[in-house]
Amino acid sequence: MTTTEQLDRDRVRELFDLRGSYLAEVGGGYEGDPYPVWHRLREQAAVHPGTVHELTGYDGPANFQGLPHLDRPHFSAFTYAACDAAYRDAEVFAASLTPVDPGNGSLAVSNSMIAMGGRRHRRYRALVQPSFVPGKAGWWIRNWIERTVDLLIDGFADARRAELNVDFCAAIPVLTITGSFGVPVEKALDIRAALRNPAAIVEILRPIVAARRESPQDDLISVLVEAEMTDEDGVAHRLTDAEIYSFALLLLTAGSGTTWKQMGITLTALLQRPEVLAAVRAERALLRPAIEEALRWVPTDPMFSRYVTRDVDFHGVRLPEGSVLHLCVGAANRDPARWERPDEFDISRRLRPSFAFGGGAHVCLGMHVARAEMRIGIGALLDRLPNLRLDPDAEPPRFIGLYERGATEIPVVFG
Repeated sequence: MTTTEQLDRDRVRELFDLRGSYLAEVGGGYEGDPYPVWHRLREQAAVHPGTVHELTGYDGPANFQGLPHLDRPHFSAFTYAACDAAYRDAEVFAASLTPVDPGNGSLAVSNSMIAMGGRRHRRYRALVQPSFVPGKAGWWIRNWIERTVDLLIDGFADARRAELNVDFCAAIPVLTITGSFGVPVEKALDIRAALRNPAAIVEILRPIVAARRESPQDDLISVLVEAEMTDEDGVAHRLTDAEIYSFALLLLTAGSGTTWKQMGITLTALLQRPEVLAAVRAERALLRPAIEEALRWVPTDPMFSRYVTRDVDFHGVRLPEGSVLHLCVGAANRDPARWERPDEFDISRRLRPSFAFGGGAHVCLGMHVARAEMRIGIGALLDRLPNLRLDPDAEPPRFIGLYERGATEIPVVFG
């Protein structure tokens, strides 16, 4: 039985539609273009009192990292320089105000590596990072990405039309990640749906972790159970089961929730510009800069938050200890002080690092895997679907969402 036959497409749509109830709480109901407002705010000041969604004028549900914390003062940074300064100073702008210990406490992303700081974060990251360095991208591609991409395309290649956002982009990361865990395809969507109930995910992973400790295989869980590093004091460290569960939850939340939207954004940008799509099809080396430009132009997660650990004057604003600083990386990625014509999608522009994957010590661990998924996925579409184009009889895709931005349906025809 193939991957596509085992996937419940109605359930995929339920879990991955930004307008559905599953993602409504992160601003999925926002359907405007925030960039004109962010431009105005950035021109007025580098840092403003308030949250990004309040300053944007959105009053719907908009919970995300660093929110809501109604008892704390909130500030938002909109320039590249301000975001860069905050990312570089992890002592003042911390990922969490309270100690984090994945081996104890709650099963939640807020109690994982993403909220660690200092020495503990460096040690934990050193244990999990080896599978996510650029040199390991080929391992991910061979073992899971190529197979998933080909099977998904097999499901619609003969139909001469498809919806690529949910039926293709959304399925790739979740199947890649769960496949790397050794989870069968029929349980992949159960894991995605259980992100609000982490204990249910642990129950799926518990026997797999136990089995890999007894008999390692060529998968991510095996790498994690065998990972070992010696710290600066000469002490050897290995991951506990609880730490493995914590990292798995983080990877599922960050990986399956972002890469699919970013792939859809990149596809939409190319399909809306047939001449650029044709150039990428003819010269496949252009796919890499196209992906990087889409990451800069519309990052799927346009805001991250940091907690202020002491009173500080920051870009002309006094930030009190205990306040929250929201880094509007979407605005920073279009800062004209760093990029000429920043509102244009231009795959020929000189490549400069953006904040699409965050910055500083917490820069996205899985960014090389995400890039590989997008490159292999889009490349396979261009290889296998001749004359790929937007369906002229369907509603064209739009970008929606606030704290998680992505495309609506991407209806295409080909052949």
